[in-house]
Amino acid sequence: MDLHFGDSKPTDDERAAVDALLGPPESSWEGADRTDADLRWARGGRAARDRRDLLLPGLHAINDRIGWISEGALGYLCRRLTVPPAEAYGVATFYAMFSVRPRPATVLRVCTDLACAAAGASALCAGVEAGLGPGAHVERSPCLGLCERAPAALAVRAGDPVRTAVAAPATVAAAVLAATAPDSAPEEPPAALAVPQAGQEGLTLLRRVGVVDPSSLDDYRAHGGYTALRHAFALGPAGVIREVTDSGLVGRGGAAFPTGRKWQATASQPGRPHYLVCNADESEPGTFKDRVIMEGDPYALVEAMTIAAYAIGAHRGFVYLRGEYPRATRRLRHALGQARARGLLGDDILGQGFSFDIEIRRGAGAYICGEETALFNSIEGYRGEPRSKPPFPVEQGLFGRPTAENNVETLVNVLPILTMGAPAYAATGTAKSTGPKLFCVSGSVARPGVYELPFGATLGELLRLAGVRENLRAVLLGGAAGGFVRPDELGIPLTFEGTRQAGTTLGSGVVMAFDDSVPLPRLLLRIAQFFRDESCGQCVPCRVGTVRQEEALQRIVARGGPEAAGDIALLREVGRAMRDASICGLGQTAWNAVESAIDRLGAYE
Repeated sequence: MDLHFGDSKPTDDERAAVDALLGPPESSWEGADRTDADLRWARGGRAARDRRDLLLPGLHAINDRIGWISEGALGYLCRRLTVPPAEAYGVATFYAMFSVRPRPATVLRVCTDLACAAAGASALCAGVEAGLGPGAHVERSPCLGLCERAPAALAVRAGDPVRTAVAAPATVAAAVLAATAPDSAPEEPPAALAVPQAGQEGLTLLRRVGVVDPSSLDDYRAHGGYTALRHAFALGPAGVIREVTDSGLVGRGGAAFPTGRKWQATASQPGRPHYLVCNADESEPGTFKDRVIMEGDPYALVEAMTIAAYAIGAHRGFVYLRGEYPRATRRLRHALGQARARGLLGDDILGQGFSFDIEIRRGAGAYICGEETALFNSIEGYRGEPRSKPPFPVEQGLFGRPTAENNVETLVNVLPILTMGAPAYAATGTAKSTGPKLFCVSGSVARPGVYELPFGATLGELLRLAGVRENLRAVLLGGAAGGFVRPDELGIPLTFEGTRQAGTTLGSGVVMAFDDSVPLPRLLLRIAQFFRDESCGQCVPCRVGTVRQEEALQRIVARGGPEAAGDIALLREVGRAMRDASICGLGQTAWNAVESAIDRLGAYE
């Protein structure tokens, strides 16, 4: 491979950031001082190319230390990994959290997505910009996953180490403090505050949140931790898959694919190695349940991934974790370190001859990476663009090998399945939607947060728990990719089949309530802007359609009245094209919320 590098050189700090991740370079071909041996042959090229999956961590290392990625720093990282600089530039510019242009060391991201927009994010942004002055770097950000504490802001100060501070619910003063003095900002409240039911009897998935110390492995084990893994070793891989299949567990990320079938298909593939990937990149506006689990019960995810890996025959797993979740990242890293130290990760786990370990890979602000094949590309060091199917991930997934991918909520459901048994688990919920379900409730309610209910509870029951306001205007199910329902439709059962029959979707469990003080047309415009910004641009229907959808909604908001009829007709045509011809779910669902608002709510009448 003939690589061409520019003349820009890395600074000492940039070089140190890369070397801290990759180790010191071994030859001048990787950026070290030249020796006579280096003039005779090139060394290490094949080994470096095999480490391309470290490109994303390398970009994070530079961005965390410096605050942006210069041409010299990018070139040095490319030398170390034998990656063409043009390809690495395409990866670096794909993610919203990276910058290839100089910017201040401190970046303040203020969420302007749905829940925060309804809670006054526009006024917050204006106040923060005025308070910090013209030299500050304030970004209007998509959802930060802090919807229960809207409006929210996240400050990141580059350095060694990088510092972060969260202000939520954010006032102008709190956001300015987070940006100017992140070390002095108040600590985030405990994860249990995001769970209004914390400590109640009868909880399954949330029973330890707010009860155990999330940093203590001993506390986790004292409350039933690692009982499920011992059951798994007693059952054997085939027995674990049989239990998961008999339980009726389906994916909780929105697709609702049977988990047992996915695991069986992966385990039966002759190709080796097999991989396990946990999708913790919950970027759907209104979704924060996985964050709460990782912050409040991180060992549960570690145990569940170990069981899943044992079942499918994987010895290496990845957690792809949102870059906007600094506390979840710290908690999970600590949990992994403790599990390794106690023989619960690594070689010969619990003396059973099974080896497995987990790596954390941080996302960098790309909603599309929630799609499983885009996530694989991101881990591998490429742009996070979805792949065409087939082949499916169970055949050729991460690194071209058989891969099982599940989100956090799906995986932690495996623990009660093994401890209580498949029949008892399946007895909860309905025949087609079994077990408990986590719902992220935000917006115009008195007690926003994560709620656990059995499948089959109604939307009205959930909203009454959360304290819905009397002047309810609409409820958005499934987030930006979901659909709106009216206040007179609160009897909809919260199951995959029930919402489907009602003409909407359950999605990942987002429930956002909006009262009549929220301007619905501007809310729809924000949804359209979100999809325009988050489209990866790979396929024409989505790349062009999301832009045309936003343009039409801009015209409707600006003009309104009878002139909107033509734009609504255009929206329907564009929406059908995106739904029918887009490669992945982003384009296929980008029209859903707008369509439901027009047809069910009469948004522009």
